Amino acid sequence: MTSTKRPPVQTRSGWRDWLGGFFTSSIGLKWIMAITGIGLLGYVAAHLFGNLKIFTGTDAAGEYYIDLYSEALWHLGGHLLPGGFLLTVLRIGLAAAFILHIWSAAVLTKRNRVAMGSTRYQASRNWAASNYASRTMRFGGIIILLFLLYHLADLTLGWANPDFHHGDVFDNMIASLSRWPVAVLYMVANVALAFHIYHGSWSLFQSLGSANPKYNSLRRGFATVFAAVILVGNLSIPIAILAGWV
Repeated sequence: MTSTKRPPVQTRSGWRDWLGGFFTSSIGLKWIMAITGIGLLGYVAAHLFGNLKIFTGTDAAGEYYIDLYSEALWHLGGHLLPGGFLLTVLRIGLAAAFILHIWSAAVLTKRNRVAMGSTRYQASRNWAASNYASRTMRFGGIIILLFLLYHLADLTLGWANPDFHHGDVFDNMIASLSRWPVAVLYMVANVALAFHIYHGSWSLFQSLGSANPKYNSLRRGFATVFAAVILVGNLSIPIAILAGWV
């Protein structure tokens, strides 16, 4: 009498195990970094678009357009949702993307250090061959994180701005960036952000597995133009305020 083995029982959690295994693998972590990076790049562009309204002056009633823009964000969803509800949901989503981006970067960094522990000579050659933006990616990320915390305390919560008034975006920006130390801090942080954006927008295609060498020039061009636009736009605000142009 011969016995036959029964096939293994497929549990309902099998796909969950596979999904969890993928997103904790190095490839999965790179996907998380790339996808959250795309969302964060979109936010940076939208944030700059809103901040540049500081140059648009006032409407016929004397209301600053940037203040009206802030009010419109608060009332996203119109009368269908409570004031600030959708904006809060967007902020939670943005915070989640930021946390996932940092977490995946930290895990990948730790794994890379472990992997390069036995190949120090090759690692040193790769370090020397990498460009400046790539080498400062992690250090720049720390600068951006610290700056973000200060930025929230300065222009969102008002803790670091003694002249802060909720809803008066124009006056709050003028009061904050009229101070030389704060303006310099913003400019230095935005230079770090530009390097981070350049390397991130260049490498995200590779992280998603779609880095065809024949498109390298387009990828590099996109990364350069995007980072340059964000840098020039963000620097123009503190420079204009210090110069008294707004």
